[in-house]
Amino acid sequence: MLFGKKHIFIHCLIICLTISTLYASEVYRSVDTYGRVTYSDKPSIGARQLEILSSPSRQFHQIARVYDGDTFVLENGKHVRLLGLNTPEIGGYQNDEEPGGVAAKKWLQAELRDDRVLLEFDQVRQDKYKRLLAHVFLPNGKHINLAILENGLATVSIIPPNGRYADQLVQAQQYAEKQKLGIWSMQEYQARPIAQISDNNKGWQRFIGTPVSIKKGKKYTRLIFTDKIDIRIANANLNLFPALTTYLGKTLEIRGWVARNKDHRTMLIQHPSSLIIR
Repeated sequence: MLFGKKHIFIHCLIICLTISTLYASEVYRSVDTYGRVTYSDKPSIGARQLEILSSPSRQFHQIARVYDGDTFVLENGKHVRLLGLNTPEIGGYQNDEEPGGVAAKKWLQAELRDDRVLLEFDQVRQDKYKRLLAHVFLPNGKHINLAILENGLATVSIIPPNGRYADQLVQAQQYAEKQKLGIWSMQEYQARPIAQISDNNKGWQRFIGTPVSIKKGKKYTRLIFTDKIDIRIANANLNLFPALTTYLGKTLEIRGWVARNKDHRTMLIQHPSSLIIR
């Protein structure tokens, strides 16, 4: 199961300990006939005992309001951005509404209705907009970042050096994609030939193409599809990827945002999860 990773369970235990101030020495994981995962400090038939590791210090925060599907505001006025994912825009002064954006916001509002969350930070704690970047947990241990992906309401967007829970986030997305949940059932988010990149492509997109060559520069290395279309990877992030020659001649799905420079189109790829061999 997607929430069956050991350190996710550890966070569940930590949260429960924080709330109750009781320090259980054991925690058990069980799965029912519908595949639902539950945790308990009491053993039961078929339950598996989990190893408990040392826990970092965390604090609970009160929520004032939900801004959109991946951002909410704390009572102290700080904005919190869910790490490792992106939801469609809800529309506003600077952005057009994107399919699925309102559904993601409503889902997050329902999940955060109790107004209290636990925040866990990665290496970079704040973005250029001064938003806190966090993994968010409910008092019952539910990992919101994973859950919104598992429900097909968001897409994985991992930006190094923040990479905590990357494997679990990708698995959550794969589950939703396989089940055709949320945006994965919408025509607007289906993969299209990369030759169809145009000025009308806004927001997060999926394209299919085959790179034919590699061009290395001082800051970026590019996979070239045509003389007017490429994807670029920061040289500082190349260690996260297999050798780029691995991708040459292969049918790839590229996920992300299109940038334009005159008649040239490019996509910045920051993590291997956005570059999939088909």
